[in-house]
Amino acid sequence: MKTNHRIALIPGDGIGAEVLPPAQRVLDVLGRRHGFSLSYTSYDWSCERYLREGAMMPADGIDQLRDKDAILLGAVGYPGVPDHVSLWGLLIPIRRSFRQYVNLRPVRVFAGIDSPVRGARPGEVDLVVVRENVEGEYSEIGGRLNQGTAEELAVQESVFTRAGVTRVADYAFSLAARRRGKLTSATKSNGIIHTMPFWDELIAERAAEHPGVTWDQEHIDALAAKFVLDPARFDVVVASNLFGDILSDLAAAVAGSIGVAPAANLNPEGEFPSMFEPVHGSAPDIAGQGIANPLGAIWSAAMMLDHLGHPAAARDITDAIASVLAKTDTRTRDLGGTATTTEFTDRLIELL
Repeated sequence: MKTNHRIALIPGDGIGAEVLPPAQRVLDVLGRRHGFSLSYTSYDWSCERYLREGAMMPADGIDQLRDKDAILLGAVGYPGVPDHVSLWGLLIPIRRSFRQYVNLRPVRVFAGIDSPVRGARPGEVDLVVVRENVEGEYSEIGGRLNQGTAEELAVQESVFTRAGVTRVADYAFSLAARRRGKLTSATKSNGIIHTMPFWDELIAERAAEHPGVTWDQEHIDALAAKFVLDPARFDVVVASNLFGDILSDLAAAVAGSIGVAPAANLNPEGEFPSMFEPVHGSAPDIAGQGIANPLGAIWSAAMMLDHLGHPAAARDITDAIASVLAKTDTRTRDLGGTATTTEFTDRLIELL
């Protein structure tokens, strides 16, 4: 097992720069405990850089990251820079250049957090959304014509490939086999006539190769309703890029706060670095106040450790998250408390 890992830090925008230092503190504690070390290289790639230099990252940015073992990202996006500029200037090029075709988003209802959904009880809601991360609805194919005229139009093409759907399906089925053995596929084949029937066919093909997993499929509209009405029924949910993006944010809200939610952008084969990031975004309304919830970044760091081959250290982090929520009244404001980012991190590290 490798014991020295090179980590790229991209704090990004808004609260991204406030939640990565707590994640680093936790990582360093676990490194000392479990006998591994992490060396960090920080990059100032952000909307601020875009406004200053005209690009979110330098032309050789991907090459600068290529020799890293993993990437830990804070958040991207800030007022004054259109979201499509910040996303397509940094996050999406990293995902696609490094073939991070799995976006993994675990969701748990922890004891000590009140879900806004009555039926979402601690210990019962524990699911993972496996989102296809590099193709699907978020393609670059399309364009706009006749801009500024009454005949203006926009065309956006979805791209689903056999290779792309097959590999994310295999990942999801394999994950379900290691968990509770249940998989749900998100679809909309009753309304989207080409890509979604193709998706359904390929999911069924791969299901035959994983006979130990029980699976079904749900139309995305009904599935969204069931995420609210009966979230405990789900184990692993596999979805296209757009559907997975929406479902995972919905599930995080069901769990009580999007500030807790982590994400991993995985290159499962390990040919390229994978990237880990909290789901909450840059939250410019609270940036600079020191009140951001660091749990999303800390849980993302735990996912990074698991990916790097340190599952026991990752479990230490998630156990500490569960303990600080269940056994203390330390809460950041999004969870109904008054603790600052630093106070919350200090309490978590005490439990570690």
